[in-house]
Amino acid sequence: MRRFTVTGAIALALTLAVSSSALAATSPPEFGTDWDDPRTAAPPVAKPAGQACTVRIVDNEFVNFDPFKGSFTPPTACGNSWEKVVLKMSGAVKGRQFDRLGRLEVGDVTIFKTSTPEPSVDGIQWTVEKDVTAYAQLLKQPQPVTMWLGNVVNDTYTGILDIQVDLSFYAGPAPTGQPEQILPLAEVISDGSDRVGSLTVPRNTERLMAEIYATGSGGGCEEFWYITAPPASGYSCPADNGPYREVQVLIDGQVAGIAAPYPHIYTGGWSNPFLWYALPAPRAFDLKPLQYDLGPFIGRLTDGAAHKVTVRVVGVPAGQSGWEVPTSFLVWRDAGSTQVTGKLLSASLSPMENDVRTSTPEGFTEVKTTASHNFNAVGFVETSRGRTIFLVNRALANTSTHRWGAEENPDSLKATWTDTSVAIVAGHHPSVTRQAATYAIDGTISISASNRLNTSITLTDAMNYSSAGSGKPLHWTLGDTFTGQAEWTLGVPRPDRHAQGTSTERYQWRGDTCYDKTLATVNGFFVQDSSGCPS
Repeated sequence: MRRFTVTGAIALALTLAVSSSALAATSPPEFGTDWDDPRTAAPPVAKPAGQACTVRIVDNEFVNFDPFKGSFTPPTACGNSWEKVVLKMSGAVKGRQFDRLGRLEVGDVTIFKTSTPEPSVDGIQWTVEKDVTAYAQLLKQPQPVTMWLGNVVNDTYTGILDIQVDLSFYAGPAPTGQPEQILPLAEVISDGSDRVGSLTVPRNTERLMAEIYATGSGGGCEEFWYITAPPASGYSCPADNGPYREVQVLIDGQVAGIAAPYPHIYTGGWSNPFLWYALPAPRAFDLKPLQYDLGPFIGRLTDGAAHKVTVRVVGVPAGQSGWEVPTSFLVWRDAGSTQVTGKLLSASLSPMENDVRTSTPEGFTEVKTTASHNFNAVGFVETSRGRTIFLVNRALANTSTHRWGAEENPDSLKATWTDTSVAIVAGHHPSVTRQAATYAIDGTISISASNRLNTSITLTDAMNYSSAGSGKPLHWTLGDTFTGQAEWTLGVPRPDRHAQGTSTERYQWRGDTCYDKTLATVNGFFVQDSSGCPS
């Protein structure tokens, strides 16, 4: 991996053009006790013109592991038809605290998942926005609200997480194609590493999607699942089958969908919080759900009975915890019938490839992984408008090279994941939807003879999406790239760490419009905030 010195990186960052008066005129030579409020290069949620009705659903200081419990009542001044619904979380914390993982439920349905930044002594504030219009039907009735954000506050960890969450409703015609019902996975229990629950769908369901907010978390090895290695390699995070993970949905014991989990990095990750104080890794503040098209299986589910649903993370060592997989289902109904019937015609999984090879080149230990898995399903339903046929194909692949030296110093990973899906609907509203996601990590941690810990990393989050059918074709691409390097001295009091670091994020979106934004930091202060699309 190409790495560059701290001095060279700072010099480069200081020459970048700046376009905002909020940027630091000069950056300090190293991290101090305060830094800029964190933000990301991702675009804000586009909002319709006109006034919104805003309802606060969370206002709480999180000081322990007790969840916040409240309630929500939809606003009356904006009617019951909304062009858009926007969630905004505002946070503040000061002192000393680890990163924490949070989850928000409305009516037992998870609608938002997040992790938190680590604070400065003087304190930081941050905001996260999310378009939650897809949950509009859920929000039309009063609902209980629960937010989990486990925290520890004591003489050492003093940071109290002060959190507010607002929902803003913009009156207007609802977008076409929105779900008509959102159902949680009910009566969930743990069965080993599986999460098992039940699902009862309306008898006239004609389209069905699953959402899983899957995260490896909790501080153990499954938080860093992508670096696990076979026990014989001697690595400190062992896993019998190596680092490959896959999140499966099973209906009545049969696999109904597969997906590649995103390799989240939280703001204490890779042994170096100085990388993430002002500019977090992609998705750290907005942990997106995995989605599964369950159309081929609808004919099995519309009998009015409860069906067993299992969420399984493949690759987790037996008895190992560390995955959180809240699951819900988006439902579309056939208004012209009381019951939709149908049949699953076929569902197949290819033999899983998971080739994990350990070698010892030039005094290093190296684990190379090549993994892949394919899923195909075909089914149909008989609706009031005739037969609809669903064809779903999903292909996952992962390649990684994990290399480390004596006492795991240095420790490097170069890994890529791809998750490609094609969903074809033939019938009254025919469509073809293609999604190709690519995630990548290229990073190294090393400790010098003078006890300086150095982390260099590049992260990629990319998507190519297209859909065509009876409406206007849609195509867009996303590329979100983070590059950072930071170092600090281990085993000394905080004032003597002499931490230095630089980071850059570029978020590019191309579709019917263009968005292109770059942020860069030096030692916790933003030195670049530029945007614009190539002509």
